[in-house]
Amino acid sequence: MAKRLKIGDIVEIETKKGLAYIQYVYHHDEPPRYGRLIRVLPGFFDKTPASFSELVKQKERFVAFCPIVQAVNKGYMHIVGNEPVSEEFNKLPLFRARGGIDTDGKVVSWWLWDGEKEWKIGNLTPEQRKLPIREVINDTLLIERIESGWKPEETC
Repeated sequence: MAKRLKIGDIVEIETKKGLAYIQYVYHHDEPPRYGRLIRVLPGFFDKTPASFSELVKQKERFVAFCPIVQAVNKGYMHIVGNEPVSEEFNKLPLFRARGGIDTDGKVVSWWLWDGEKEWKIGNLTPEQRKLPIREVINDTLLIERIESGWKPEETC
């Protein structure tokens, strides 16, 4: 039977480095639909924490759109709790997206997107390099990024 994911749900993921946790914080269903936005919470754990209240107060490692319902329903991930979502996720954060790419595969222009509109900016500032990337990643890439310590600014 399919599980219903609720905003605030904490989902446990088994990785090669230990247990990792994500929090489902927002659902984007306006065209184009990106689906569920998650926060990747910091740290790796040997066992499931008794409480997540302090963990969700920490700065996330990154945010991403991910089809986690399918992973939960297939048993790859497990809902282990629910905590209030911080007010900053009452709306989508600002995202960046690749624009033009040259013949060497280098991105030559970028776009910003706030969930409703997008605008071209050209090159990224150092602060904009830290913005989340507008993309949907699958559970395999999510786990790879968690295990490697990936950060959005590594993708430019």
